[in-house]
Amino acid sequence: MQRGTRKTLLNVLESILRLAHPIMPFITEEIWQRVAPLAGIEGDTIMLQSYPVCDETQIDADAITETQWLMQFILGIRRIRGEMNIAPSKPLPVLLQNGGAVDQQCLTNNRSYLQKLARLESITWLNPDEASPESAIALVGDLKILIPMAGLIDKQAELARLDKEIQRVSKELPRIEGKLSNPTFIDKAPLDVIEKEKAKLADLQSILNNLEQQQSKIQSL
Repeated sequence: MQRGTRKTLLNVLESILRLAHPIMPFITEEIWQRVAPLAGIEGDTIMLQSYPVCDETQIDADAITETQWLMQFILGIRRIRGEMNIAPSKPLPVLLQNGGAVDQQCLTNNRSYLQKLARLESITWLNPDEASPESAIALVGDLKILIPMAGLIDKQAELARLDKEIQRVSKELPRIEGKLSNPTFIDKAPLDVIEKEKAKLADLQSILNNLEQQQSKIQSL
């Protein structure tokens, strides 16, 4: 495994050197002279090597989607930690709600990464009919990431955080609604652009609804 990892790193480094050579000619030449033999590449100089070309057949769209999901999940946890002043070292229990099949698969594939990178004590998926405790919330699409607040958060701080998010989404909604109610935009914009705007509007409306529900729950504490 280590041998394979080293070989991959050498190949990546050699490609990066060829990419960077036009703007960093001397240092890349010097490093390439050492890296090329290790990567099994023959040649007198990096100047005579072909410039890297993207092979689109190697693009893994599913892996990109999964990585973006993982990043959004971790960023959601870290944002809550930062805004609620929760120590990065404190393991947190996390509850999940409303996710779909893609979310479930992403969790299955990345549970160990999430627990380590987001510093989580546990990850529990709630049943559809199971009531959730009062929690701080982060969203990844329709997936709700809940951190139970009992003994953990400052009520006023969480209300302030939610209010900030609600204001951000509320400011964005009129812009998209204005586009979609503009006859000129509807007549001239490509159909796929219009559909993207409609999907964005639906997502924002869903997010706003979830945030307002959470705000109401915390206010009642």
